[in-house]
Amino acid sequence: MARQFDGERQTDELVDKLVHINRVARVVKGGRRFGFAALVVVGDTKGRVGFGHGKAREVPEAIRKATEAAKRKLIRVHLREGRTLHHDVEGRHGAGRVILRAAPPGTGIIAGGPMRAVFETLGVHDVVTKSLGSSNPHNMVRATFDALVKSLSPRSVAAKRGKRVGDILGQRKGASVVVAEAVTE
Repeated sequence: MARQFDGERQTDELVDKLVHINRVARVVKGGRRFGFAALVVVGDTKGRVGFGHGKAREVPEAIRKATEAAKRKLIRVHLREGRTLHHDVEGRHGAGRVILRAAPPGTGIIAGGPMRAVFETLGVHDVVTKSLGSSNPHNMVRATFDALVKSLSPRSVAAKRGKRVGDILGQRKGASVVVAEAVTE
């Protein structure tokens, strides 16, 4: 399962990416007052990632607020071999739905704009994604995070079931001996 980190334990270098900026208007008696809303994704490229939303009258201030919010909401995602997900997973938020698939080495990040930013800051190198429904950046990022929170490592599944990791992955006793014999022949 994904864990949340509080702001005090963040010691290593974080990478942030601006996903979307939106100009918003408030109608008042004298006309319109414009402001900006920013969506930022922050990660350490080693399995931790978070997103944040910030609003302000100026663009830099909105980005700063969003970055601070993202740093407060980091989650840990367990990666297979430090490059991809352990299994296929689906996430949704509102009308947006995403499907994330583990991929073999060399595939790269096959994902749309907002999802690509999440995977680059997370440190995933190989993943195939599909987004269905809403293409709103906020919905896509939230649906991606929903899927990442649902992804489990074989170690956590084994702990929940009270089994060994080898039992979960389908490895039998002596399977490594058979593989070693096949390689030497």
